[in-house]
Amino acid sequence: MFVDRVGRLDSGSNAPLYLQLQRVLRSAIERQVLSPDEALPAERELAEAYDVSRVTVRKALEGLVHARLLTRRHGAGTFVAARVEKNFATISSFTEDMLSRGRQPHSEWISRSEGTVMPEEALAFGLGPGTPVYRLVRIRYADGESMALEHATVPKDSLSSLEAVGESLYDSLGPARPVRVLQRLRAVLFTPEQSELLGIEPGSAGLEIERRGFAADGRTVEFTKSYYRCDAYDFVAELNVAGG
Repeated sequence: MFVDRVGRLDSGSNAPLYLQLQRVLRSAIERQVLSPDEALPAERELAEAYDVSRVTVRKALEGLVHARLLTRRHGAGTFVAARVEKNFATISSFTEDMLSRGRQPHSEWISRSEGTVMPEEALAFGLGPGTPVYRLVRIRYADGESMALEHATVPKDSLSSLEAVGESLYDSLGPARPVRVLQRLRAVLFTPEQSELLGIEPGSAGLEIERRGFAADGRTVEFTKSYYRCDAYDFVAELNVAGG
């Protein structure tokens, strides 16, 4: 039974019922009694199980959704939020990462444009002034939840056209897909504009990942700055002793 597994309300507490239920569910999530991506019972079932109103259940769940501990999926219900682990030891696209975890990737395009390299891009690519490039800005989602804001620049001669870029930039690059990458991480606070795009609180913690991708022939074919939500993404790396 869900209540026996997750925990009961404190009959001796004077706290509002929705806060008591919220604490029970939060504790179960933090103790991993409720697993990432696990579906919660429907509101009606929770109300009956805890002998509270559906309004109480809805208010408790809304607080946990706001705290990013739960996520709602249209037509499917309420689920325990799942953090994504990105392994730095492998070269993979966002789309591949999500699909490998059984999550559905989706992108919302902010802009796709053509221009010439700016100084920072010219330095990253080793290109001369006036070299044409494509710039791609989009929000990356997993199961409808925003995960990152991505700004990618690629040399124009690496893509057949702007429209050639689908869900995965790496697939679109074809033979020019990176086989080696150099990444730099730094902690940031999301600006009001970035926060609005991602649907999060301004000033939320994030990670800026600057990435340079190199094709098999040694050319730099990708210069990307991505801003990942710290509450939804974990980065892991396997390290070995030098000379071991």
